[in-house]
Order: sequence, then C-alpha cells, then structure tokens
Amino acid sequence: MRYISTRGGGRPQTFSQVLLSGLAEDGGLMLPETLPRITDADLTAWRGLPYHTLAARVIARFVDDADLPHAELARMTAETYTAQTFGSEAITPLTSIEAFRPGLWLQGLSNGPTLAFKDMAMQLLGRLFEFELGRTGRRLNILGATSGDTGSAAEYAMRGRAGIAVFMLSPAGRMSPFQRAQMYSLTDANIHNIAVEGVFDDCQDIVKAVSNDLEFKARHAIGTVNSINWGRIVAQVVYYVYGYLQATSSNDERVSFAVPSGNFGNILAGHIAREMGVPIERLILATNENNVLAEFFQTGIYRPRASRETFETSSPSMDISKASNFERFVYHLFDGDADRVRALWREVDRGGAFDISATPEFLGLQERFGFVAGTSTHAERIATIRAVHARTGVLIDTHTADGVKVARDLAPAHGKTLVLETALPVKFAAAVREAVGFEPPLTDAQRRMLDLPQHVTTLPPSIERVKAIIASVTAPAAGSSH
Repeated sequence: MRYISTRGGGRPQTFSQVLLSGLAEDGGLMLPETLPRITDADLTAWRGLPYHTLAARVIARFVDDADLPHAELARMTAETYTAQTFGSEAITPLTSIEAFRPGLWLQGLSNGPTLAFKDMAMQLLGRLFEFELGRTGRRLNILGATSGDTGSAAEYAMRGRAGIAVFMLSPAGRMSPFQRAQMYSLTDANIHNIAVEGVFDDCQDIVKAVSNDLEFKARHAIGTVNSINWGRIVAQVVYYVYGYLQATSSNDERVSFAVPSGNFGNILAGHIAREMGVPIERLILATNENNVLAEFFQTGIYRPRASRETFETSSPSMDISKASNFERFVYHLFDGDADRVRALWREVDRGGAFDISATPEFLGLQERFGFVAGTSTHAERIATIRAVHARTGVLIDTHTADGVKVARDLAPAHGKTLVLETALPVKFAAAVREAVGFEPPLTDAQRRMLDLPQHVTTLPPSIERVKAIIASVTAPAAGSSH
C-alpha cells in the first residue's frame, strides 16, 4: 500500500511515514494510490464482530504487515475500543428517532473521554503514534488547529505519552465554555494551548504554513492530528462499516448516512467506505450557516473564506469555511488528475474560488458518489432539538441537530439513514437550554472541570509567533541541521 499526494509531487510513502508527516511535501494531502476493496464476502464474515476486531480488519487493508505488524494493530485496537473508554460494548450504539422522522436513527459516536466523535479516531492515533515513535526512537511535536472538539480529543489522547508534545491552536472566544474548559484546564507538561485572535480558518492557515516550511518542520519534527492526517480518516472509516453492519441483516440492504460537516474529514471517511464497497446509498452532508460545502455540492462553486466572512454560530465546531479534506474528495472526483487539483488549489491558496459546475465530473457527481447537501440555521437547529426531544425523549446537541434537520429533508424514503451523533449536548448547554428549557445535567467531575484554572497563551494570527513558541519548548530533531 503506497500513499501519494493529491498534487502529484514528492515520493510515495508508507502508512507509517504518512502517519507522522501531515501535509505532503508539495502542500497536498496524502492518500492511497488505490483504495482497497471490501467484498460481499468480507461483509458477511464481519457481521457480529466486536468493534475492535472489525477496526483491526478494516485498517489492516490500508497497512502493509511489514510496515506496521497487523498483530500490533490488533493489540492497539483491542486496547482502544473498550466499554470502559466508550461506555458500552456496542462502542457506537444505534438509537431510533423514527418517531421524529421514519427511517432516521442516531449512531452514537460521542461516548469517549471528550464526549465528541473525534475520540473514535484520536484514542487509537495516540497509541499508533507512541508505538511508531517508540520503535524508531523519534519524537513528535504535534501542531493542530481546532474549532472545538479536535483539540480536546487530541490532548486527551496524547497527554503524558512518551515522545509527544501537542501545540493546539483554537479561535479565541469562539468555543463553548465546556470545550474551553476541557482543553485549557489540562496541566500536563506536554500539552500547550494557543488561542488565536481570529477564526478557525486563521488557525488552520497557520498550521498549514508551518507544515509547508519544510526546514522548520524537519528541525522540530512537526506532525499533525487534524483530519489532514490520514490515520484519522482510516480510523473513521471503521464506524461507517460498523454502522452499516449494525443497521442491516443482509448485504442486499443499503443504508444512508447524514453527517454534520465542517472540515470534511468525517464525511470523507464515509466516501472512502462507499468507494471501498460498503452499500451506502446516500451521503447527506449537513452544514450550518457556514455553508461553503453545501454550496459546492449544490452549485459546483467552491468559495472559501477569502471571499466571505466565517459566521459565529451555535454549532461552533463547524464554523469553518476552508475544508482541508475537501481536496482529497476533488482528487477522486477528477480520477486522480493531480494537475487539475493543483491548479484549483493554487487559486484557493491565493484566497480565490473555483467553479467546476460545467464539468462532466460535477454533473455526474451525485449519481457517481451519492452526495447530497443542505444547510441548517440556528432557528432550525433549536427547533430540531426541541422536536426530537418532544417526540422521542432523546436529547441531541447542536451539530447533531444540523445533521438531523438536513436528513429529515434529504434522506431517502426507504431504508435506514444513520445520523452521526458528533457530540453530547452537555458540551453546548446554552443552546440546549434555549431549545428545551433546561441544561443537560453535569457530572461531579464535569462540574469540577469547569471550575479549574485555565492555562492558555493568546496571540494574534502570527505564523512567526507560533513558530517561536514551538521552538522555545522543543529540542531540534535528531539529525536536523541548525
């Protein structure tokens, strides 16, 4: 299994190389040269497997045994996906909300340590990183950007791990109080929080700029846990396969998935699963008021933040306009034509937009890839939370509500549609109170966390300032030049 860049440059790499490297040398994103297949026989054999065993089987399709021994992979998935960590043996339990709309179910992805779906991949990624660094004697300085949930999931997965330091950028004042407390209350010596005076896209732009400084990246062993990291995408593919198997009794059935989408990583994993052969009928992309992705799938025009403002919303983890993982999907849309992808992202990186509405690839997109897209506003997500609770007794958060609202509008009339639950409502208590008149109850541990002192460095959106912080607390990587 070889990995190549969406922009056609650099050398092919192995999974373990891609795991620690982040962006490709040419600024593109790494992905498999060809996708492995999941056959009808595979699905039949996998029915009834526990989540950790299925995870080892699926991820092994992307990893050569000589590169990362499959026995070690199975050990790590068994240690990761436990009832103790994720709340039940089901790991991602299904809950019916058919009383709200026939055919709709929730797939619970938010029962991990930070109460958001990012834990599903990040808990495994921490073990993969530590294993790879341990056998090579290397260190890794993780630089990431978060709109709310990636940061805490990464920090809880990496805290205290040997050979790893985390530098997490977040938009100052734009996360919920619970999200800030989860991140900023940590006191582990290897965790460093940086609040950037701007929006998520400013944070993401800094991460990309630092990653594209190849000399600095090599000297300070910079890696990433954002969804540009292929290891995260692979781990997320698993719960699409598992969700399909949970929701069906035969491989003749098809299932749709509705996915709240900001940085496109979560739904990209669904796209990968579908392309591998999982019988997914429709991938329903849901955005909030920052509807850059919905606009693309509806019109063929991709216009990120350079040409409009990013709105602050009540589903803040999706307050993103420049979706990193979207480049991987466009690479598949254009059948691996790296020259076309490179030309399009040359415009995006300059702050521009692109329009492919007249191309045959876009005109055949929905039939070929199963994507549909819609938008949910604040009033609609509040009304959705209220209606789902009133009709089913289930309480959902604002991001999941965006997924439910768009699924209600766009899900097929037949079969099941699984809405990916992306966070628990306690993380967004103010909006939930607006919807149902009460806040989700806090545990004693959560109440104590909210009262803890918070530790964060706040600075303007400055690439050089972030580099200075990294350099001040890290030693140059072995073998690097000064």
